Amino acid sequence: MTAAPQPTREATPERLAAARKAVISSSIGAALEWFDIIVYASFAVVITQNFFPDAGEYGLLYTFATFATTYLIRPLGGMILGSYADRFSRKNALTLTLLLMMVGTLLMAVAPTYEMVGVWGGFIILLSRLIQGFSAGGEFGTATTFLIETAPHRKMFYASWQVAAQGVSMFLASAFGFALYTFLSEEDLYAWGWRVPFFVGLLIGPVGLYIRARLAEPEELGETQRERSPLLAVFRDHWGRLLAGSAAIGVATISVYMILYMPTFAITYLDIPPVAAYLGGVVSGIITLVGSPYVGRLADRVGPARIMTWAAVAALVLAFPLFQLMVSLRSVGVLVLVIALLGIIMACYFAPLPGLLSNLFPAEVRGTGLSVTYNAGVTLLGGIAPLVLTWLLEATGSLQTPSLYYMAVAVLSLVGLYFLRTRYRLR
Repeated sequence: MTAAPQPTREATPERLAAARKAVISSSIGAALEWFDIIVYASFAVVITQNFFPDAGEYGLLYTFATFATTYLIRPLGGMILGSYADRFSRKNALTLTLLLMMVGTLLMAVAPTYEMVGVWGGFIILLSRLIQGFSAGGEFGTATTFLIETAPHRKMFYASWQVAAQGVSMFLASAFGFALYTFLSEEDLYAWGWRVPFFVGLLIGPVGLYIRARLAEPEELGETQRERSPLLAVFRDHWGRLLAGSAAIGVATISVYMILYMPTFAITYLDIPPVAAYLGGVVSGIITLVGSPYVGRLADRVGPARIMTWAAVAALVLAFPLFQLMVSLRSVGVLVLVIALLGIIMACYFAPLPGLLSNLFPAEVRGTGLSVTYNAGVTLLGGIAPLVLTWLLEATGSLQTPSLYYMAVAVLSLVGLYFLRTRYRLR
């Protein structure tokens, strides 16, 4: 059984202009989605004090449990919005996901704290996470599908901009964390400073809506016979692809959330100033932004699965010694170095992933298949990672626990890649 390769079209000026517009449109959605996620995770300690102050030692768990609900609802969002994109319109689905993301971010920005409304503050941020998670569930699959189908050639390169946009988000969110922790007093940071990044994130939305409203549907979609039920078709005809693809997402998503968890890990367990972790996030963001398009170009030449396999092996081999170094020395420089190396692994593994997954599914179910596959992998292997890591650290007392979790996910990713390369002939 082979993969579903994308047709290559003549790179006319009109098609290249449409591809550039698709890159900008998709990147804005990815940037807003990940900026919101990264800011929430980065300010977990502050959010805990504002919304779960009476929870004691369980407060951080409540904060990350609220974070995890974003991922529990993502598969539902992927099923509904991905099916809508396949049955009706990629363009309209993209507009809807961005609009919903803006609503979720706004709720987070204005949420009243425990001191203002008691436990209702926690329910409001839970609602904001559910809306954000539902919309994000449809964003990656639909945006990647749109990019791949619009690009006339060099599809891995164009798809890699989805990941480069996440690098922008990581850079900006970490820069906000560094600046706010450095220049605000603790009282101001906890009172209002943590809300600033969410309000700034909202500024991205209107630009994205304007651009997405003026997009044209991809040519390939118009040439495709639509499925009446894309979701049924994915589970009926492509479940093996779904399972292998979900497993292969592992190293990409765990690398992201390991980096996001570092400020909390530094503050809670290493007694290192959080600004060090934010500085590391800035470096990782730059690495991802600059490196992803180059990795995408390489993937067009040698194949995405081959590059991802190399990166997964590096993740498996380096995880334990990197954490051992960080836990033993507990210095700002070492923490920044470890986060930067995680950023390199993430860029090398994640940048080819959108293009790889797009080759798994035919056009009539591509939006649904990508959305369900991606969100299943992200939810099970990455989104719940901060919650699981917090629990494991509390339960075991071992500061090496995160590296063992990372290694286990890397093994699972290698298994998924093995099936993608051997059973579905993805190179």
